[in-house]
Parts: sequence; C-alpha cells; structure tokens
Amino acid sequence: MNKMGVGPVVSSRSSVAGVNVEALVEAYGSPLFIYDEQIIRARYRALHNALVLRYPKVALAWSYKTCYLDAICRLYHQEGALAEVVSGMEYRKARRNGMTPGQIVYNGPHKDDQTLTEALLGGARVHLDHFDELARCERIAEQHGCRPAVSIRLNLETSTLPRWDRFGFNLDNGQARDAVRRLLAGGRLRLTGLHVHLGTFILDVRAFAEATRKVVAFANRLRSERGIVLDTLDLGGGLASRNRLRSQYLPSDQSVPSFAQYAEQLVDGLSALDYPANELPTLVLETGRALIDEAGSLVTTVVANKRLADGRRGMVVDAGVNTLFTAYWYQHQLVPTQPTSEPPEPTMVYGPLCMNIDVVGNNVMLPPMAVGQRMLVTPVGAYNLSQSMQFIELRPAVCLVRPDGTHTLIRRREVLDDLTRAEVIPPWLGGGR
Repeated sequence: MNKMGVGPVVSSRSSVAGVNVEALVEAYGSPLFIYDEQIIRARYRALHNALVLRYPKVALAWSYKTCYLDAICRLYHQEGALAEVVSGMEYRKARRNGMTPGQIVYNGPHKDDQTLTEALLGGARVHLDHFDELARCERIAEQHGCRPAVSIRLNLETSTLPRWDRFGFNLDNGQARDAVRRLLAGGRLRLTGLHVHLGTFILDVRAFAEATRKVVAFANRLRSERGIVLDTLDLGGGLASRNRLRSQYLPSDQSVPSFAQYAEQLVDGLSALDYPANELPTLVLETGRALIDEAGSLVTTVVANKRLADGRRGMVVDAGVNTLFTAYWYQHQLVPTQPTSEPPEPTMVYGPLCMNIDVVGNNVMLPPMAVGQRMLVTPVGAYNLSQSMQFIELRPAVCLVRPDGTHTLIRRREVLDDLTRAEVIPPWLGGGR
C-alpha cells in the first residue's frame, strides 16, 4: 500500500501470440510449452541484420543444445542458420534435419569416430578441442588419404569474465601456438579457422571486443609468420536473453545488451584484421539462448494453496523444475492469465515434485489464485526442453503458434510407454519386452 492508499497491481496476460491461453490448454493440456514462430524468426533476423550492417561476411549457427525439437531447428535452418552441435547425437540430429556436413559446426570435447570421420570427409567445420583429438583427426585423414580442413578452439583470459579454460587450447600461455606447430608438422590437416567461446549469458559486451582483438592478433600472426589464410573466425555465443538471473539486481531491460551493442563490440575487435577486403574470413556466431528464450512460454495450472509456517502463501502448480529446469537460474516472470483486483502478496510457487527444492518462483508478488486458474511463466524458450527430465512427472506437450494465429502440436504429451520403451525386463522377472 502506498501513501495514496492504492495497493500494487499485478498485471495479467490471457493470450500468447494472439491466441487465448485457455484455448491452447483445451487443445493440448496443462502444463504446456508454447512457442511463437514470429518471435523466433524476428530474433534471428534482428541479430543477423545487426551483424551484416557492420561486417560483410556473417554466418549464424543455431546451437542445437538450446532446444532439440526438430520443428524449432528447421525454422532456424529455413532462415539460413547453420547447425552448431557438440556431440555425435546432435550431429546426427542435424543431418536428419537436412544439414549437409558443410553446414555443420562441430564443437565439443568428445566426438565419436563415426560422426567425426563423416564430418572431416564431408567438409564440416570441425573445431579441435585438445591434442588427443588432433591426433585422432590425423589418423582419420591418413586412413582415408585426404587432408581435411579443421579449426582450433582457443581459450583466453578477459578482464571481465571467468576464464573457460576447460575447452580448447590456451592462447595466453602459448598452448595455442604449440597446437598450430603440431598441426603443421603433422601435415595431415589444413588449418582454416579459429574458434573461441567465452561463456554464457554475458552481460558485459566489452569482453567480446577484448577477446576478438586477441583472436584477430593471433590470426594476423598466423598469416604473416606462417602464411596461413583463415576462412572462418568463429566467436562462439554466450549472448544473453531478456531473462533475469537470480543474482541479477537490475531488470533485464536495463541490464541485457541489445544485438546492436553486441555487434558493435564484435566488429570493433575485427577491425584490426590484416586481410585484404576480398579475403576477409567469415564471422560465425553460435547462438541459442538469445534467439529462442523470448519465443517460449509455459502455461501451468494451480493445483493447491496453503499457508507456510512463516505465514507466507504457498501455491502448488502442475509444472516443476523437472519441466522448468531454468527455474534454478532465473527469476522468471509469473503472470496470472485472469485479471483480478485482489491485492498481491509474496508467494512461494512450488511444482508438483516431492522434493523441497522444487521451486518455480520465490517470493513472487501474486494475487490469490484459485485451484484451476492458470499462470504464464516467461521467458522459457531456452534449455528447458533439452534439459527437462522424466522425474516423478512425464513431460508436457509443446505447441507452435504461427504468425497467422493458427497453432500446431510439435511434441505430444508423453505417456508411460515413452518412459519404459527402452527397458528390457529379463525372463525371470516375467519379462516379455
């Protein structure tokens, strides 16, 4: 209550992408993930445009681990995105979605022999992560009598971010130079690119300029000292979405950089490239969260209300952290779908799991909500589907809303057979499957 005698007002939201939430729940059940195709395409185009306005050769690669649904991946591929994958499983998924090896960026510390061989022979952008992988690639090249192109993943220090030195070859201590010498001495591989990935949910754009300058300086040395002309500089991902980390004080509209701000810093670092204009390497970004997060919403239903021992209101909904994994990281927006004039109060919003850490929202200002009423949780488009689990509850359906307001199922609600399909019961336990 303020000095004018007016209490806080909680907003409500009854539709997603112009479609009534109740109609979607009636069609697909609750809980339900809803993706907005128009936002998916608009975010991709906005980032691509921000980059091509500043640098002539740009390729965006959709990060498969951010959301595995084939329908989502194919939307990005329709827009022109490459596939960025970090395992054999993801590589196969990208191939099944129509990507040629040449349209795949293959990252990660473990690449199985079959997909690594196919990737090398087919012209994928294979990023070497360690010396053992370099040796594996040389053996594959020798076995097949070819000299495939590879890139080297770098790790480096910036003044504003923790160093991700688990992946790749360190640039600051000379390990990256050693990797180049080793690769050239072997004579089995061609070095055509450099790769760096600084981290995740990066809010300080200065880190991108600092890292890019270091990568560019290394690329310039390779050209001047070794005669190596690179065709690709992959500067990774890590762009933040308009979500809000639990540790984040300011709201996202004040703390999350725009695509233009990210692009300015990236291209500022590239300005020192000592390459002729007609030989400039392609700038690749591996983006996921910043493209998809705002496109996803989760509708969930109140199943119980209670008072906690300390007097706070507790509310139980039908979606928990098994479905909404990012609730561990973010202060998601929780909004009722029905308007109300009832005063809000701090509310603990729990999921249906029998574990105390199943908290969807911590001290969220919400009005009283009756059993059966809905709320929307946003933005939730990144990582929840790929990291969800069949723990206590099965996984919900996912629908896609098209720009014309039509909607379609892109993953059905799971049934018990989905959980047990891969099991084998031995004969002495009465097994028949």
